[in-house]
Amino acid sequence: MLKRCKFIVHYVSKFNVFEQVRYASQILPQFSAEKYNVKRKNFSNVQAADVSYFQSILGNDRVLTDRDEVLPFNIDWIRNCRGQSQVVLKPKTTQEVSEILAYCNKKRLAVCPQGGNTGLVGGSVPVYDEIVINLMLMDKIITLDEISGALVCEAGCVLENLDNYVRGHNLIMPLDLGAKGSCQIGGNVSTNAGGLRLLRYGNLHGSVLGLEAVKADGTVIDCLRSLKKDNTGYHLKHLFIGSEGTLGIVTKVAIHCPVLPKAATLGFFGIKNFENILELYKSAKSSLGEILSAFEMADNLAITQTVKNLNLPNPISDYPFYALVETHGSNEVHDGEKLSNFLNKEMESGLIMDGTVTSDPAKMQTIWNLRESIAASSLVGGYVFKYDVSIPQKHYYDIVPMLKQRLGDKASAVFGYGHIGDGNIHINISVPQYTKEVVSLIEPFIFEEVSKLKGSISAEHGIGFRKPQFIHYSKEPSALGLMRDLKQLMDPNGILNPYKVLPETN
Repeated sequence: MLKRCKFIVHYVSKFNVFEQVRYASQILPQFSAEKYNVKRKNFSNVQAADVSYFQSILGNDRVLTDRDEVLPFNIDWIRNCRGQSQVVLKPKTTQEVSEILAYCNKKRLAVCPQGGNTGLVGGSVPVYDEIVINLMLMDKIITLDEISGALVCEAGCVLENLDNYVRGHNLIMPLDLGAKGSCQIGGNVSTNAGGLRLLRYGNLHGSVLGLEAVKADGTVIDCLRSLKKDNTGYHLKHLFIGSEGTLGIVTKVAIHCPVLPKAATLGFFGIKNFENILELYKSAKSSLGEILSAFEMADNLAITQTVKNLNLPNPISDYPFYALVETHGSNEVHDGEKLSNFLNKEMESGLIMDGTVTSDPAKMQTIWNLRESIAASSLVGGYVFKYDVSIPQKHYYDIVPMLKQRLGDKASAVFGYGHIGDGNIHINISVPQYTKEVVSLIEPFIFEEVSKLKGSISAEHGIGFRKPQFIHYSKEPSALGLMRDLKQLMDPNGILNPYKVLPETN
């Protein structure tokens, strides 16, 4: 029986959930270089004279060398990767980034650009002793054009802070992520983050109007335009969007912010099977049209584990699958009529077995928090393998039961959830502990299956450190060759985020 939300709101901010789980274990992960048998490249080692130079630019307080202070910058959020950096730099300006890179390029000192460090493929932490350049202090909002919706800001701005700021001007950020309380816009752009509302607002390749970036040699590339139409030669900004800091460090971003919807509604529904999820999605596209802003799914285990591990409320009963449907519109009466017709139709058809619908912001946040906390909940106890792939929607869930059968009792949990609207499924595999035997059962099997379906081995998390050896499942040799040519042209000494994105050549 469909009902309005009546459960008590137990709001837990996404930032607190992420941070709570991030530091839940005090056991340090194994060094990435040892765990994955990576050979150090021929870079220079940091010397006392190098540290003194950085201090002359930044001052002593923005050059971290104390082991305990540096440690958190060496470990990724899911505690899968651990680097060996001994120096963390915190620039405040593009000029400082430029001076740092020019020096490091001349000295052949490798660097690791870092934002909020919420990535899931090891791209934001060092592998060996790369110098971490963390942009957290570059957090100024520069301008906001309320007519065009163009926001210009520095790369270290936290996504949630930006969203709160533009909401005060009747706008919203075009992306929304579970980690928005700590991730930074520069990292979002550098990884081409997707998020929860890509179905409505598109990906960052379309939303980013312009950017500023610094090349390996310190050259500042100023493409910081805020025009929607600028057809003057090569679109250089796209070289940096999704390049994960391997071609340059993004320092400023101009991004288009859509108008804040006047009417927003969220439904959370229990569904009998995955086939019905697809039928419901087709119906939602047809019935809701332009007001459909998000269509998410999660299987039973994804939700029940999150409820249990993080003590979050589930507003409806136990079902094999769940669908989360959100609408954004400008007319509450018009949108409400559309949504009501959709719900009545699919309750009668049996596609929706049970559910709850609300327009109350606090209750909407509680439902979204349940969905957005799935990633964090899987980190409670044991070790988790996380995969982010795009698959044609008719095969979207096929790989989850395949992995359950393949792993058997070696896995304590295998579940899937994600963005039905863009074909992006997140697959989590929980095991008691990391073993190479389990890895051999998962990789490259999962990527082979994705490749057979003409899918992508990385939908929105990037390639980072964990997937370069598998990128050929999604990129042809000619494309990889062009990527290597671009890397050689823009970073001939290879100092920018080494060991990431591109596979090693013999």
